[in-house]
Amino acid sequence: MRVVAALGGNALLRRSEPLTAGAQRANVKTAAESLAAIVRAGHQLVVTHGNGPQVGLLALQGAAYKPEEAYPLDVLGAETEGMIGYIIEQELENALGHDRAVATLLTQVRIDSNDPAFRNPTKFVGPVYDREEAEARAEAAGWQIARDGDKWRRVVPSPTPLEIPDMRVIRLLLDQQVVVICAGGGGIPVLRRDDGSMIGVEAVIDKDAASALLARQLDADALLLLTDVDAIYRDFGKDTATAIHQLTIAEAEKLELPAGSMGPKLAAALDFASSGGTSGIGRLEDALAILDGKAGTCIFGSQW
Repeated sequence: MRVVAALGGNALLRRSEPLTAGAQRANVKTAAESLAAIVRAGHQLVVTHGNGPQVGLLALQGAAYKPEEAYPLDVLGAETEGMIGYIIEQELENALGHDRAVATLLTQVRIDSNDPAFRNPTKFVGPVYDREEAEARAEAAGWQIARDGDKWRRVVPSPTPLEIPDMRVIRLLLDQQVVVICAGGGGIPVLRRDDGSMIGVEAVIDKDAASALLARQLDADALLLLTDVDAIYRDFGKDTATAIHQLTIAEAEKLELPAGSMGPKLAAALDFASSGGTSGIGRLEDALAILDGKAGTCIFGSQW
């Protein structure tokens, strides 16, 4: 099967951990073992990943420069895609014993300049702060902020991904049996101008939405949305909470999940399942078991 596996932020950095290269590498090493199991089982693998904390940290570092010297979010997104992709690539090669080619591709993703997300930023980036510090930083840097759990974070526009112009390159790599790491952090947001050329834009695309688009355009068989929760739960956080292991599209559409946590994953899973494939949501370490229908929550597409 052709499998797109989307690594949640927990695969790179857990919420309580410092934003250090060592912490990220340790987590990625664990993730690589789980991903390698999918390859060893005979499946073709494409990996995507988040970058919210990393791109926010780079933007925070850039705030130390003069405003005209700071790099825009699309460039910072490209930087994190290369940085994180390098670590995943190396650890995945190690986990596979260097018997399979692995490549990281900086991936552009086209969006619409009229997307309403530019008027209502919702995508969290960077570290968490208490409210007082967040408000002070927002005032100094011109940020918009929002509550994230019991903390506060910067928010930026998160437009809907429409097209992956680099799809031809991804397909070429897959045809050569390369494990591809691409569309990291949702990809680099770009606009197509009237003359056909492209230009980057200040935004961060949702990784799960971009992963669903990638899976559809690659005609993948399965999309795995891997996180630190073992499944979707009905009545999550309550004494009556129960794990849901299988859902039809109709059943999934009726669920109401938090917009800041499992909601985007369910939306991406539904997006892909509606095209006929199977989506799985669950823990990173259960990746192969989710693919086999033995763990997580599976949403079956129209072909099932």
